[in-house]
Amino acid sequence: MVAPPGDAATLDRDVRLAVYRKIVDEGSAPTVSEVADGLDITTSEIEAAFHRLAENHVLVLAPGTSSIWMASPFSAIPTPFQVEVGDRRYFGNCIWDALGIPVCLRMDGRIRTSCPDCSEPLSLDVRDGSLDASADRVIHFEVPAARWWDDIGST
Repeated sequence: MVAPPGDAATLDRDVRLAVYRKIVDEGSAPTVSEVADGLDITTSEIEAAFHRLAENHVLVLAPGTSSIWMASPFSAIPTPFQVEVGDRRYFGNCIWDALGIPVCLRMDGRIRTSCPDCSEPLSLDVRDGSLDASADRVIHFEVPAARWWDDIGST
């Protein structure tokens, strides 16, 4: 169901659902045109919704565009945090988001990344909503969570 004309909150909800459905189902973020076609509304309405969602930290748009860069915990571009869930591959924006992808999808998953110090390949498993504690790993968060949105693109 598409939002009635003039109801920005409902439209934003519908747009958000369309974005996440495409990411989950296909592993890639939709364009403004794809969402507009899917919801049968204008691209200008979708662009406005994308920007409202970005202002509310629901989406992150590529700088100076209306293209989705992040729909947390999913990255719309390849990153060093590849997440395998079932037969699908996703990218997390950071290790925190990568760990969240299997949990959000309520499925087991494996995160493949590398040590930022020595480049050794690393993998972490998420099973039944929890990090597999049998792995001897340390996760480092350089920026405190309270400051992530100070510069979300480099966090």
